[in-house]
Amino acid sequence: MSGSAVFAEFVKEQMAGFGPVSIRRMFGGSGVFRDSRMFALIINEVLYLKADEALRPEFEAENLAPFSYATKTGARTVLAYYRAPERCLDDPDEMTVWARKAYDAALRAGLPKPKNKPSAAKPKR
Repeated sequence: MSGSAVFAEFVKEQMAGFGPVSIRRMFGGSGVFRDSRMFALIINEVLYLKADEALRPEFEAENLAPFSYATKTGARTVLAYYRAPERCLDDPDEMTVWARKAYDAALRAGLPKPKNKPSAAKPKR
């Protein structure tokens, strides 16, 4: 078993209190899924959790960086996944809390955007 597979199994065990998760290889790393919804990413044995506008301030308050990578053109792409707090790797209860937050952010991201209400038709003159 490779080092990254060992780390992925460790993350899976740490998330046991959150519920069953699956880990699938993708994009040079692994996606962490629950109910077919990706809510975390493992790249180079670093765990990143899904964030959105509601959750991002919690990551930023802890000075946790978002996952980013350089494209072929040299541009930097930043994803909505932030490095998990280190304490999650030491404390399964803390992992459960943060996994739930990330999963909720993933659920919110999958909701349809509210549609603009059509304006009332103006009466013809």
